[in-house]
Amino acid sequence: MPHTFDPTIIREYDIRGTVGKNLNEGDAVALGKAFGTMTLRAGGKRIVVGYDGRTHSPMFEAALVKGLISTGAVVERVGLGPTPMLYFAAAEGKADAGIMVTGSHNPPDQNGFKMLLAKNLVGGGSVYGAAIKKLADMAAADDFAVGEGSVSTADVSEAYIARLLQDYQGAKPLNIVWDCGNGASGDIVRRLTAKLPGTHTLLFDAIDGTFPNHHPDPTEPHNLVDLQKAVAEKKADLGIAFDGDADRIGAVDGRGRIVAGDQLLAIYASEVLAAHPGATIIADVKASQALFDRVAELGGNPVMGKTGHSLIKAKMAETHALLAGEMSGHMFFADKYYGYDDAIYSAVRLASLMSASGKSLAEWRDSLPQTINTPEMRIPVEESRKFVVVDEVKARLLAAKAKVNDTDGVRVLTDDGWWLLRASNTQAALIARAESQSEEGLARLKAVLAEQLRASGLQCAI
Repeated sequence: MPHTFDPTIIREYDIRGTVGKNLNEGDAVALGKAFGTMTLRAGGKRIVVGYDGRTHSPMFEAALVKGLISTGAVVERVGLGPTPMLYFAAAEGKADAGIMVTGSHNPPDQNGFKMLLAKNLVGGGSVYGAAIKKLADMAAADDFAVGEGSVSTADVSEAYIARLLQDYQGAKPLNIVWDCGNGASGDIVRRLTAKLPGTHTLLFDAIDGTFPNHHPDPTEPHNLVDLQKAVAEKKADLGIAFDGDADRIGAVDGRGRIVAGDQLLAIYASEVLAAHPGATIIADVKASQALFDRVAELGGNPVMGKTGHSLIKAKMAETHALLAGEMSGHMFFADKYYGYDDAIYSAVRLASLMSASGKSLAEWRDSLPQTINTPEMRIPVEESRKFVVVDEVKARLLAAKAKVNDTDGVRVLTDDGWWLLRASNTQAALIARAESQSEEGLARLKAVLAEQLRASGLQCAI
């Protein structure tokens, strides 16, 4: 039977919607049929499946598996856990594909699916953009393979934890607070920290898809308040936080200050470049100029990439980068690890670096150039207008001979610093950010940005 997905759930990087409103069990079955068919036609057959701790994830996982095996696929269920554990199972088990049921950092009434194909298959890598649209088209056309598949279960958690510990090279025991946010990382982090040296305090490690304590999104400062309090109370060296499916990391130093994603990447870069001089390191277009400058100072090759974990992974494959990161906390290690975004592994690498170097996270943070910047600003705009506005702004800037980087939207370099305007890939919104060395410079950048928005008919406070 043909199946039509609500178009609003077909996103750039995944499929995601509100349960019972635009995402239901039938969608999961149809996606299983489409993804199983895509995998088979790409030359694969073995698909690993996992799910996060949301209340409706087991139901979606069962429906997804039903669709997958109807195509003739061989399915291995790895159960409840973080998204990176699913990636690990696919990589280590040499699976042909993987699919994770997760709502990531979205509200508890939402859920979705992240997908990947093995790199040796046709179109291999993260499944995003046109490939996700193709899955929807296959479902609408009832273009499904039919066969008798099989299903088995596997517990990869012990092997995953052992791999997480493998690259820990710390010497000095640390005092660390870990905030799991009631997300899918809880069980793994509990077992991991039992094997790590030092003192470890766990917050909200019980997996609970209603997220009763705070929302699991470490990019929002108010979600880190509990972690900051615990770091102070425990006199901890640092605090770590995860999003709902643990592919994004947040961090606070021993003084309770938030360490931004680009600051973390700069810290990681010092270790990677010491071992691999000249290595390519990628950051998304929202990252501080100080990060790109620091990578160059350390002898690395800084590359600016488009925002989005799937796009960053594709750029890593293209450039053979050994490290990449986003402001949102997605960190990708390919020097010793697999190149996918694993926040728990990133936490282990951070703790290892702190312990081995003898420098605290606060000291590392203070060693970085200090800039003044805005948070990420989201400007509502009609879906049909968001890319048009960016194009209009770009045309005016180029006509004015401005210094424009159009990797992802427009990033404009001036004597005061830089400002960014790009269209969101997931919302009817424009994303803006600005950075300067002074408050006065930041005010001038924001004024120019606001002027450009007004010129395109948008009246908003910047």
